[in-house]
Amino acid sequence: MEVINAIGRRKEAVARIYMSEGKGQITINKRDLSNYFPAATLQYIVKQPLNVIGVVDNYDIKINLNGGGIKGQAEAVRLAISRALVKIDEENKPALKAEGFMTRDSRVVERKKPGRPKARKRFQFSKR
Repeated sequence: MEVINAIGRRKEAVARIYMSEGKGQITINKRDLSNYFPAATLQYIVKQPLNVIGVVDNYDIKINLNGGGIKGQAEAVRLAISRALVKIDEENKPALKAEGFMTRDSRVVERKKPGRPKARKRFQFSKR
């Protein structure tokens, strides 16, 4: 089987993945998954699409990750893996879509406005 590539984004994080048939090895920036994401919850987020379809040990995944924080990066990887699984087999799409893994979460940080300390916060009002 050839290498399937896909891209996933979340906040400022960008994940480019290269998926091929293998033994379930997941490598992120030339590091093992458990080394890159020590938290079990983040490892779970990354593996969610593979668990839904039941192909955890069928594919080797090489991931290039940059930008954002750890949670955004994990969710970017989840989207990229979901997109790659749909490229491999279109019948995977309904199951992944039902779990919400095919939707790009477009929420990003709101910009700071001029004359204010933050995006929405205002300076303290003084009546006198």
